[in-house]
Amino acid sequence: MSETVYNRIALLRAERGVTRRQLADTLGVHYQTVGYLERGEYSPSLYLALRIADYFDVPVEVIFSTTPFPRIGERTG
Repeated sequence: MSETVYNRIALLRAERGVTRRQLADTLGVHYQTVGYLERGEYSPSLYLALRIADYFDVPVEVIFSTTPFPRIGERTG
């Protein structure tokens, strides 16, 4: 069983015009940590995941998933 955590951090940052450094500074982490998260090279703690969701003002499951998100424009069902 894979322990990969998929995320939409880069998508949300782009939509809102937020840089990695700005997000990192707000969260109190190094900007490279945001890059590792976005690339799936690092899975956030529950605390960090909840803080990211709070920052973007969306439920945590909008940002993080244990299954890949569908590509934008991809139809499901």
